[in-house]
Amino acid sequence: MSKGKHAYQDAGVGIDRAQECISRVGSDIRNTYRPEVIEVDGAFGGLFALDTTRYAEPVLVSSVDGVGTKLMVASMMNRHRSVGVDLVHHCINDIACHGAEPLFFMDYLGIGRLRDQLYHEVLSGMAGACREHGVALLGGETAE
Repeated sequence: MSKGKHAYQDAGVGIDRAQECISRVGSDIRNTYRPEVIEVDGAFGGLFALDTTRYAEPVLVSSVDGVGTKLMVASMMNRHRSVGVDLVHHCINDIACHGAEPLFFMDYLGIGRLRDQLYHEVLSGMAGACREHGVALLGGETAE
């Protein structure tokens, strides 16, 4: 049985391809960082140092959402940037409904086969929406 990176490759997962895709949107993601973001390469989570002096009684509000049929429409049009934008906006709206300030976003992209252009469009859409609203894109997961 293969071990480590080769086990992923044997299962059809392109680790090197994923790293290339991530490097293409890296600057877009870093441009969303707020001062509270702690950068750590290879971390399995995003690090955000909450400034507790800014809030009298801090309570963190989190949200996760999906795009549903919008993904089917995006696929038919072969335009996926709006998927990333919509995902971020859905979560920002859900958090804002509680009167909370959106601080950061964790992405998740599940895909049968990683495609460079699709990945870039979705992630750059997320990064653009995060940057527009002062929300840090901390990272997340790409599952192939």
